Amino acid sequence: EDKLAITERLDQLGIDVIEGGYAGANPKDDEYFQRVQSLDLKHAQIAAFGNTRRANGEVESDVTLKALLDTQAPVLTLVGKSSEYQVRDVLQTSLEENLAMIADSVRYLKGEGRRVFFDAEHFFDGFKMNAEYAIQSLRVAMDAGAERLILCDTNGGTLPSEVAEIVKRIIEELGDDAVIGIHSHNDTDTAVASAIAAVEAGAFQVQGCINGYGERTGNANMVSVIGNLNLKMGISVISDEQLSTLTEVSNFVSE
Repeated sequence: EDKLAITERLDQLGIDVIEGGYAGANPKDDEYFQRVQSLDLKHAQIAAFGNTRRANGEVESDVTLKALLDTQAPVLTLVGKSSEYQVRDVLQTSLEENLAMIADSVRYLKGEGRRVFFDAEHFFDGFKMNAEYAIQSLRVAMDAGAERLILCDTNGGTLPSEVAEIVKRIIEELGDDAVIGIHSHNDTDTAVASAIAAVEAGAFQVQGCINGYGERTGNANMVSVIGNLNLKMGISVISDEQLSTLTEVSNFVSE
């Protein structure tokens, strides 16, 4: 009930995409995706979150990809590894297979008529270790049909100045066709600053949470991001009328 109420409130605020949960992760999220279809949303699109296919598996029989499609969400946020270390030591597969996992999954979901956003997990740490491979992970996702490429500071340890520098480099490398997003965590208290630095460097989309809620120390606080973009940077992400409700939305979600 809380998630559905928050969804309606975020829609009224003018949020473009609301990521409702992890597809197939638990009964609550499954019920959410089923019931959210009956809400009369005026603006927002619902997104479901999930992983690329398993290593050495087939997309048609992959449990996670099926769960994503079963949500009926129009937007599917697909997370994949963009760090050489994460691929070798965590996934324990080859760099080539990881790229195939990304490309196959994006192409399959796109072929099913969904908008696909690619979350490049551990992107900034991966870029510092092996920039060529990190960029390659974005390129294969884009070539397979990913509409947006979201650069994730998964461990929250990248400074805003570094974020800006790397975002600029990515836009130069991938060209105007690439639509870049930022997903910053707050482990070192820089999530909002990093999100704003990314926008200044050319990022189009910001992923965040109201009041900065999120795993570990939280995600970028969307209340702060919206306020800064609208009031200080001249980017009208929501209307003035919607902007005047920010405090109320913050309290609503907190309660």
